[in-house]
Amino acid sequence: MTSQKTPQTMKPATAAKKLNVYLEATPAEFQEGVVSRDELNTLQTSPPEWLRELRRNGPHPRQVVAAKLGVSIGGLARGGITEALTTEQIEALKADDPEWLQQERATQAEVRKETARIKEKEADRRQRRP
Repeated sequence: MTSQKTPQTMKPATAAKKLNVYLEATPAEFQEGVVSRDELNTLQTSPPEWLRELRRNGPHPRQVVAAKLGVSIGGLARGGITEALTTEQIEALKADDPEWLQQERATQAEVRKETARIKEKEADRRQRRP
């Protein structure tokens, strides 16, 4: 008696998140189906043209928009950005450099600095332990 493993699958929303793409911008067949682990791996290693195009031009999900702007997702919300943005819109925002974006970038820089300080302090403490 042989048992066959059922392939692990995920919802399109989960796969889109793992691929860093905006689900609503993916093709209908992607949105309506399920994605197996093997299919996800294939999409990551040799992305089809639609995926390359989405990654290049968007629209991008909020976590990608936040990363491209150098702010947190909360910072996007505080700045009034609640929708997915295209690469062109992101570049326009960077060029305009509104005050909220400057403030959020400064806040993000402080958070990173504090995180690094805490990490360093923890590493020092671990080294001193007998």
